[in-house]
Amino acid sequence: MSTLTEFWNMIWPGLGEGLLVTLKLSGGALVIGLFVGLPVALIRVYGPKSLRALATVYVDIIRGTPLLVQLFFIYYGLADPNVNAYFISLGLPNGLLVLEPMTAAYVALGLNSGAYQAEYFRGALQSIGSGQMLAARALGMTRIQAIVNIILPQAFRVAIAPWSNEVAYMVKYTSIVSLIAVSDLFGQARRIMSRHYNQMTMLPLVGLIYLAIVMLMTWLMHHVERRVRIPGIEIEGGRT
Repeated sequence: MSTLTEFWNMIWPGLGEGLLVTLKLSGGALVIGLFVGLPVALIRVYGPKSLRALATVYVDIIRGTPLLVQLFFIYYGLADPNVNAYFISLGLPNGLLVLEPMTAAYVALGLNSGAYQAEYFRGALQSIGSGQMLAARALGMTRIQAIVNIILPQAFRVAIAPWSNEVAYMVKYTSIVSLIAVSDLFGQARRIMSRHYNQMTMLPLVGLIYLAIVMLMTWLMHHVERRVRIPGIEIEGGRT
């Protein structure tokens, strides 16, 4: 018993710090993704053709390439001396796009989540019957007023189900940021394993922590979804 207590006291300070980083990254990336994804979805549904094309390119590139490649491109690629020299030649500050590991993690995870959230919101917007827009315009509302006051409140409720999947995915996907020296939960576990060679103890333990977080988040989001769902209107969601 004392051995188990000593082991826990040895690993928990590091894992606790890493867990906080993981939760911060997950929350921050989801917020960034929301602020990116919602405008992209609105553009893809209601925007002009040229902007719809740009939004589609962004979504297709992000969804069609691995998150790890995106993370490395933002952290290592943008810090490349040739890229930096090019930006300097344009009159931009030296090292403008050289990001700290934590900043690069937020940017990569946020942009990645934004592309998926854009698809969730696009599906939710398109699930609202076109007759509601016509009715709102007939009552004298402008197109923007109809979107803000009629379409979006319903779309947000419809999007909760697929958006809850994004919460679970993001908690797990933060584990890759340890590859750019961010001390998240998995990064702290790797550090402990490198010191004490206890992989068969640490890996299942860290896996259980991730599982507990995901199950808790899933339960909370499912509870919210049941309270606000609109009967008869729903969309499928999830990363593919």
